[in-house]
Amino acid sequence: MPHELTVAIVGCGNISGPYAETLKPYEHIHLRGAADVDPERARQFVAKHGGIAYASLDEVLADEAVDLVINLTIHHAHPEVITRCLNAGKHVHSEKPLAMTNAEAQALVKLAEARGLRLSCAPITYMGEAQQTTWKLIRDGRLGDVRVVYAEVNWGRIESWHPNPGPFYDVGALFDVGVYPLTLVTTMFGPARRATAFGKVLYPDRVTQEGTPFHITTPDFVVAAVELANGTVVRLTTNFYVNFFSRQRGLEFHGDRGSVYLGSFQDFDTSVEFAEFGKEYTPVEHVRPAYPGTEWSRAVVEMAEAIGAGRPQRATGAQAAHVVEICCAISESLQNGRPVEITSSFPQPDPMDWAR
Repeated sequence: MPHELTVAIVGCGNISGPYAETLKPYEHIHLRGAADVDPERARQFVAKHGGIAYASLDEVLADEAVDLVINLTIHHAHPEVITRCLNAGKHVHSEKPLAMTNAEAQALVKLAEARGLRLSCAPITYMGEAQQTTWKLIRDGRLGDVRVVYAEVNWGRIESWHPNPGPFYDVGALFDVGVYPLTLVTTMFGPARRATAFGKVLYPDRVTQEGTPFHITTPDFVVAAVELANGTVVRLTTNFYVNFFSRQRGLEFHGDRGSVYLGSFQDFDTSVEFAEFGKEYTPVEHVRPAYPGTEWSRAVVEMAEAIGAGRPQRATGAQAAHVVEICCAISESLQNGRPVEITSSFPQPDPMDWAR
């Protein structure tokens, strides 16, 4: 029998709807309700998705029926919200990043351990069918030793598609979307040990959809070389300037015997292509029929399974904290022009059972 889990969503912004919709097929996971700093947004959310419109986070935490809080608040609010949830005895799944500093991230991991609670964090796109297919090719030795990974995140100009671009530019492309490929590569190859980086504000003066000018100071372009403990080197490019449809997109994994191209770090149904060394890429069939787009709640579903089986969940706070340390090392390197060491580690998640 699947483990019954009752969840509440905190933060009713753009991503809350996709989370709610992707929970609906799972009858053992019950959406209890939602809260937001703007109560009207919470009311609108539950009018569409059901449940209680909580007046505050305190009301969510006082509800003994809630087992787990899905934290979808803005980036800088994550540590405070997660801390309050853990101290109230709730498991937590949070949107990325776990925190904006290594110290905050590690403190959250220790708090969850001390409280005997589960803490997971996005991005979890390594659980997708295309991503698991790529990983299986690597594990099966089709590439030989993988020595370099090219990871391209051209995420466009946030103001062109999001009604509230400010928080994204405040944290920058690295912490907002660079965490996706960093989580993928650390899942597949293990922890990072050093980062060297360059960053710059390419396009400082922007205009919202409503016509309001705003100025950014956090680099909207970052390129980094990240050295993993196993010797693999990752070249990561992230920016909030180049269009989504750039020819440079996705991830390429290059080994002694061959290469794999993964069309997207995010979409579960993206293309996977393999090439023997010196030959052209050809399509690879997914290990199972792929979910169209991204199943945002897959980590919550997987956590419910893990609780029921009495095993660790695949998405852990420890890995999310390690990715935060990588981002902090990249940020420090682009400021001082020198390589920065990375020291933390984490238990690598297992492949999905259906992709072994």
